[in-house]
Amino acid sequence: MPDAEIPQPQDPQVDISPKLNAASAPQRVEVVVDSSSSDNTVNITGELAIFVLRILVSLMMIHHGLEKFQDPQGFSEFVVGKFFGFLPGDPIIWTFAAAATQVVCPIGLAIGFFPRLSALGLLSTMLFAIPFHLLDTGLEGFPLAVVEAHNYAFEPAAVYAAIFFYFLCAGPGRLSAARKTNKITYYPQKKVN
Repeated sequence: MPDAEIPQPQDPQVDISPKLNAASAPQRVEVVVDSSSSDNTVNITGELAIFVLRILVSLMMIHHGLEKFQDPQGFSEFVVGKFFGFLPGDPIIWTFAAAATQVVCPIGLAIGFFPRLSALGLLSTMLFAIPFHLLDTGLEGFPLAVVEAHNYAFEPAAVYAAIFFYFLCAGPGRLSAARKTNKITYYPQKKVN
């Protein structure tokens, strides 16, 4: 059998890349992504700030759920039934759903266990709390009025919503149980000639 001619790399028309066998499984390639900072350091002050915010907002939220569990009938009648009568089913179901969300999701967010899902659940409760307060008390002269209660009734819910939106979009930071590694695994696509 004659020897096969080996293509020379100097010839720009010759493709010397390895050919994939169509029957074989695609190759697994792992890529390690460097830190976004040029010196590969972690902003520990920023990570600690995110961690403290995550823990504090979670601790503050739990009592809202416990409060609903303490008086579910009152919340069902005076909040869900009065302002959200369009929701299907019995208002008590929505009360227990909100209460459970406000007790379970802060734990998940604080630990970093399903943190984005936890943040989504908490954000959804705040997206009901904000309209409740606005329907109940109105804008109260927002943004320039000085109110007797020192803050607008909807203000805490709006601040909570902003924080939960941040964690939904940005994730929990590096100091959490759900910390992702910087390793990405992908399978390259086959070249079509």
